[in-house]
Amino acid sequence: MAADEKADEIRGTAQGSAPVPLSVLDLVTVGAGRTATDALRTAVDLSRLAESRGFHRYWVAEHHSMPGVASSSPAVILAHLAAHTERIRLGSGGVMLPNHAPLVIAEQFGTLEALAPERVDLGLGRAPGTDGATAAALRRTERLHEGADDFPQQLVELIRFLDDSFPDGHPYRRIHAVPGPVQGTSPGGVQSPHRPPIWLLGSSGFSARLAAELGLPFAFAHHFSARNTIPALDLYRESFRPSEVLSEPYALIGVSALATDDEKEARRQIMAAALNMLRLRTGRPGLVPTPEEAEAYDFSPAEQDFIASWNSDVIHGTADEVRAGLDDLQKRTGADELMITSHAHGAELRLRSYELIADAYGLPRA
Repeated sequence: MAADEKADEIRGTAQGSAPVPLSVLDLVTVGAGRTATDALRTAVDLSRLAESRGFHRYWVAEHHSMPGVASSSPAVILAHLAAHTERIRLGSGGVMLPNHAPLVIAEQFGTLEALAPERVDLGLGRAPGTDGATAAALRRTERLHEGADDFPQQLVELIRFLDDSFPDGHPYRRIHAVPGPVQGTSPGGVQSPHRPPIWLLGSSGFSARLAAELGLPFAFAHHFSARNTIPALDLYRESFRPSEVLSEPYALIGVSALATDDEKEARRQIMAAALNMLRLRTGRPGLVPTPEEAEAYDFSPAEQDFIASWNSDVIHGTADEVRAGLDDLQKRTGADELMITSHAHGAELRLRSYELIADAYGLPRA
């Protein structure tokens, strides 16, 4: 694939009156009184809605040992979503590479690419996506820092498995990720399967600099690290080196946004989501609480400060208010794409949020 074609595959096209492409980040959340089966069914409904309303891509994120998050196996979920969609790009936002052997990820995403040709993104992070004890269980080691420190080397190894490009004399030269390039090309000259684009994810400057040095697209977690957004994006753009993948930087940011028909309901829902995050940050993870539970919760002064700080970075309200907030954020950051994650206790409200946002921007209906 030529460099300009690779870039086109990464870059989205804004629709309606949106300033940049809009995408979806799904944590496959499980609310109190709901089940993981409910959450996964909602993911199917949401992916189909996103496709029908012109959202560019749909990513799921790897988390572990969190009762309120059912996305512990992104590749499995993406395979299921691929069977229920036709056009929208599907990807990981992201796979936490230090938790896995690079060959395993190359095989998983080679399989996904074979299932959904030219629709798969491979987003990679270096955080564990969980607490230290769970990360140790995943990685079978107590030396957790090594996983993050070794991330650049793991990334190179993964790319070589995906491209089948280990040099002669390398101990892995005869190992092939299947499905993959070792299977050759079709009669039309198309490699089988096509190699999914790699994205680097981050919430600080480390991955921003690495993505820039490798000429890769970069996704920043603004939704939980807003103070670092502009410094990280500036570092990425200033350090960017053109590659055969991209001739210029391309930065996506994740943003938490909830649109509702009633502004009061938006405030109730983000309070419940903030209580969920408070419990997670204080070692008490559970199912996503209901708004009623959040209203009855007795917040300490320190907890009130946390909630206020957390919610200050959540764009919420009516569709017009959310659109104004998203437009302002895009202007301030210069993001090339906005990936929206909407947190609400009920599936209906989450689906409605994306419908309202699509309507606010005049996104077409399929």
